[in-house]
Amino acid sequence: MRKPLALTVLLALALGVGACAPSTEAPRESTDDKTGTLRVWLFDEANRAAKEAVVNAAIAEFTASRPDVKVDVSYLATDTRAEKYKGALSDPASAPDVTEIGNTDLASFVAANGMADVTQDLKNWSENADLPADLVKTVTVDEKAYGVPWWIGVRALYYRTDVFTELGLQPPTSYDELVDAARKIRSARKDMLGIAVGGLYTFGALPFVWDAGGDIATNSGGGYTATIDSPASKAGITAYTNLFSDDICPARQCVDLTGGGTVEAFAAGRAGMGILGNFNRSAVEAGAVKGKYAVVPLPGAKAGSIAPAFAGGSSLGVFRSTTHRSLAVEFMQLLASKKYTLKLYDAMGFVPAMKSARSEVIAKEPFLKPFVDTMDAGTRFVPVHKAWTTIDAEKILPNLLQKVITRRASVDSAAAEANTQITAAFAK
Repeated sequence: MRKPLALTVLLALALGVGACAPSTEAPRESTDDKTGTLRVWLFDEANRAAKEAVVNAAIAEFTASRPDVKVDVSYLATDTRAEKYKGALSDPASAPDVTEIGNTDLASFVAANGMADVTQDLKNWSENADLPADLVKTVTVDEKAYGVPWWIGVRALYYRTDVFTELGLQPPTSYDELVDAARKIRSARKDMLGIAVGGLYTFGALPFVWDAGGDIATNSGGGYTATIDSPASKAGITAYTNLFSDDICPARQCVDLTGGGTVEAFAAGRAGMGILGNFNRSAVEAGAVKGKYAVVPLPGAKAGSIAPAFAGGSSLGVFRSTTHRSLAVEFMQLLASKKYTLKLYDAMGFVPAMKSARSEVIAKEPFLKPFVDTMDAGTRFVPVHKAWTTIDAEKILPNLLQKVITRRASVDSAAAEANTQITAAFAK
């Protein structure tokens, strides 16, 4: 996942929705020159200078003991990077050695035969034990690792402290308490949504599915089986879509809300609660609710539990065609190390993937504790399969939600249809 625009959709447009299959000319295998120029591609940022300073410090350390090595970094703009990756996957000569990847895009790159298997490299890495198992799954395809988690972003429950105080409410610790608080807010404040939820907000809905024991698909025996129509998945879909009621978040107002739309609604003061990311804080701070909100983990159905959150963020990987394999792996690991991910947090606010870095981040910024608690409770992820590009681009899950919310279909029929579409995506 990347913000504000997921690369999966850009890749679908650039490569064709189902066109992440290997090219007819398979990329050459890695070679291992120990000198020369290492090419690195990273995503551009609005405040690139801050990110660049961290990367330059890593380069200085890396090259200090390697006088015959140079590191050339290119920062890829959001609106052009899909074409750059398309070229790299088609023509090994144009590919980087090391690249940043939105973590939902990795499986498509692997399917295109573009990424190097770094399973053994991670096992041998001195910081391997500090990588959370749930995040390692986001870079694992068919039991092989094709990258390393770099930073993570998760969502939690933002709520209006002034409204809660006025109405005598406590932050919810269960789904039932969340529903009760949302109804009381909506009843007392007719111009306010009890909680801002969106019919186009996949990553707002999935925690409810996962908390109920459901999933988009399950992986066993090396293959994925769609399970969005399982009883548990349908229970989670029901829990989420039940929030689109006149006494909480009316369907006519909320069915077309995206994740960004829920952020805007909360920041503007039009909602008592919202499921927002740690990466949305600046938007909230710039809105009407500055100084009048707090955050707790999104509660699950069981009192005191935390609903599993989607593990968004970026990974780092090595292109299969690299001519500097050892150098590429070593630089990838240096950038992904605790040392440099903490520097990246200081510069950009990106929460490190490393487990041991989380307590240090909280000490620097207590605001992040609910998000780190959510991470520590265990995150979940979309299927690590090239099919996710199709599932995402075809809006299979948002279409399911919208059909239920608008009562054009029952949960059973909408989930059955989505399950068939997801099964077809895996078969391509």
